[in-house]
Amino acid sequence: MSATTTPIIKFINGEQIPIELHKVRIVQKLHLKPVEERLKAVREGGFNTFLLNTNDIFLDMLTDSGTNAMSDNQVASMLQADDAYAGSQSYYRMERALREVFGKHYVLPVHQGRAAENVISMTFISEGDVIPMNYHFTTTKAHMELNGGTILEIYTDEGLKIKSDHPFKGNIDTRQLVEVIDKYGPGHIPFIRFEASTNLIGGQPFSMANMREVRSIADQHGIMIVLDASLIGENAYFIKKREPEYKDASIKEILHEMCGMAEIVYFSSRKVSSTRGGGICTNSEELYLKMRDLVPLYEGFTTYGGMSVREIEAMAVGMIETLDETVISQSPSFIEYAVRELEKIGIPVVTPAGALGCHIDAMGFLPHVPQEEYPAGALAAALFIISGCRGMERGTISSVRDEDGNDILADVELLRLAFPRRVFTLSQTMFVIDRLHWLYQNRELVGGLKFVDEPEVLRFFMGRLDAVSDWPEKLMAKFRLDFGESL
Repeated sequence: MSATTTPIIKFINGEQIPIELHKVRIVQKLHLKPVEERLKAVREGGFNTFLLNTNDIFLDMLTDSGTNAMSDNQVASMLQADDAYAGSQSYYRMERALREVFGKHYVLPVHQGRAAENVISMTFISEGDVIPMNYHFTTTKAHMELNGGTILEIYTDEGLKIKSDHPFKGNIDTRQLVEVIDKYGPGHIPFIRFEASTNLIGGQPFSMANMREVRSIADQHGIMIVLDASLIGENAYFIKKREPEYKDASIKEILHEMCGMAEIVYFSSRKVSSTRGGGICTNSEELYLKMRDLVPLYEGFTTYGGMSVREIEAMAVGMIETLDETVISQSPSFIEYAVRELEKIGIPVVTPAGALGCHIDAMGFLPHVPQEEYPAGALAAALFIISGCRGMERGTISSVRDEDGNDILADVELLRLAFPRRVFTLSQTMFVIDRLHWLYQNRELVGGLKFVDEPEVLRFFMGRLDAVSDWPEKLMAKFRLDFGESL
């Protein structure tokens, strides 16, 4: 097996499992508390997994943002950090790394991805503008709307299908894109946004062919493309594996071609580089200068952008490691394994397997729970009660209300179980699958949720809910009956 081969091992019985191409040298203790304590914890957290205390969590699958395991080289690099406020050598090492990975000359550091969204939105979006994209992300949508813009999601027909064999469900529908440009005019479209890979609809990638077609349309109308590169390594990996034209291309070659079609590339280093931070990259001096002054105003000086220099050093190393296929394939291979095993036992999951996490179709899992009672949030709470595993609701709780105070129901109701790079073992993955299997067999016990404390903005972060009945206690009692004193 070559150094760039996907780490999947086939056994004599035909079973295929992901294999870790790393060894564990530092460990962090986990806690698997009794089911009664887990129920108490989720009640105290308002049935919102964001509000759980990590002391109560066994496997934290909330997100891959800032939770990826850093490599030994990343940790070692932090010892050479240059603490200068301005002109730090740590910044210049990061700048060289970003130029190598993204092929962009100008770099603006920010403290994380949503800070990049803020700078880009404030710079380019005006009242009445529309921004077409393959799908929105929560903070992206908030920043763009705060600056007067309107999000237009123009995904393809395959984009929202739970079960599909389409390799690139994150593509932009180019027919709709042309209609949007004709309707609103290029002057009201500051840019077209690509997200690699779509977070809210299952971590689904877009193809290089689709991006080329969008680039051609954008060129005809003088519209720029902005690329959210937070999961670009995984998107490049899927292009290499699923787009025949690129099967022999290196990850670096694929990344350069993708980024070369975007005027602006921004990212959350919490995802792409396994450390905290973020950045904005471009080859246009004009665009760079338009954004530059907002960095010292909102983030910090232009050579640290709100990050510690130790994070900057680790980011530089992590960026280069993104070019290593054995690094970026770790998460997708475990996700693919989980999806395949859950499909075998009939649990509805988003297919094909994507990036970031395994996504479970909550409406298919809990068809008896009305969408107005937040089935994805209920499923997340139920899984935590019976396993100690923390996932994330990606459904209507993550949406907003309309002007009349009614929920804008999400296109899909998903429970996302994130697989950060190099964090979970195969036995831990099998534990999650086993507990999901039991929960699916007892799914009729799970009921809905209702808000009791609802913030006006990004309510999914800090909002508190309650169960609409005593279903959590009934679920706990059945779990105890079946498992006895087992945790």
